[in-house]
Amino acid sequence: MTRKLHDIHEVLVLGAGKVGGTVADMIAQHHRLPVTLADVKPGLCHDNDALVRRIALDVESVEALHAALSAHQAVINCLPFYLAQRVATAAAQCGVHYFDLTEDVAATRAIRELSRDATALLMPQCGLAPGVIGMLGGELARHFDELYDLRLRVGALTRNATNSLRYNFTWSIDGVINEYCNPCDAIVNGQRVSVQAMEGHETFTLDAEAFEAFNTSGGLGTLCETLQGKVRNLDYKTIRYPGHRDAMDFLLHDLRLIERRDLLRQVLEHAVPHSREDVVILFASASGLRDGRFEQETRVCRVFGSPLRGKERTAIELTTAAGVVGVFELLLQGKLPAQGFVGQEQVPLAQFLATKVGHYYEGLGGKGMGASPRSPRARAEPVHA
Repeated sequence: MTRKLHDIHEVLVLGAGKVGGTVADMIAQHHRLPVTLADVKPGLCHDNDALVRRIALDVESVEALHAALSAHQAVINCLPFYLAQRVATAAAQCGVHYFDLTEDVAATRAIRELSRDATALLMPQCGLAPGVIGMLGGELARHFDELYDLRLRVGALTRNATNSLRYNFTWSIDGVINEYCNPCDAIVNGQRVSVQAMEGHETFTLDAEAFEAFNTSGGLGTLCETLQGKVRNLDYKTIRYPGHRDAMDFLLHDLRLIERRDLLRQVLEHAVPHSREDVVILFASASGLRDGRFEQETRVCRVFGSPLRGKERTAIELTTAAGVVGVFELLLQGKLPAQGFVGQEQVPLAQFLATKVGHYYEGLGGKGMGASPRSPRARAEPVHA
């Protein structure tokens, strides 16, 4: 039986890491819904927190996972990408609305297959990229009578990179390795193709600051499929500081660590520090014909960290969490289908920006987009290309 939207009164968040904790607190803060935060090591409960409770849960146990899912009406999966298919399968079997943050293309294909017979909503790739960047791409595509080029760029960067990699980890090591090593979807001259990660290197400046960008896997989500036959060229690239790509290419290909990903993870975990001093940059450019004239439209913004429920959160935590909490809110409002598969580009950007968490992406709101007023806690600063 399909869940009624108003019956969503308790949410399960899987994964009690930085992003999972931010998702739980964001739902509690903005929607006042009880949240169960579950993990193998869920951390300590706060006795005075009436909305977020922590439980121990091993998703490798089918029985335990089904029991937890059956006690909730929606699940937001913040576990590593390789667990996405397992959790989505269980959610579909239990008739529970499912969201995740995965960038893994294979997992998304499997979840799409599951959705054919699902009685609830299955919506993967709900974070930053894939996620909000797909909404932005879909929005810009709709602004043209004939779309020539759509370029999407996202970077989660440390603000103070001092090592030779010009990089500190601001999010999952496994996620970075996955996107650096797997093939990437693109559309070239109207044809959907697979291109190599780390290739397509380019340099550019924003506000007189130098950056580079290169192909990485998973950022487009299902956008290539949606826009095939409607755009000449479409690609997604990750933004980094100049020099990072060459250093990583040496590790991956010259030292052949792309063939030994476990060893690559050990090397990176040992040598590259994590940082909470970060900035997220989003850049999108579209060009094509509009009313018979060749035009270009761009959107650019930087997002910095800010407090949430009394705790400082990084930019990547906030932007990732806001991506999934925003579409969860749209489900609550009845603006998403109650069952089946939904891709990010199907979500109107204006609706997302008007949610209670849309202010984190306020810099993406163009003229007439109807973005919500800025929250005093969100520091999203538009910049000009």
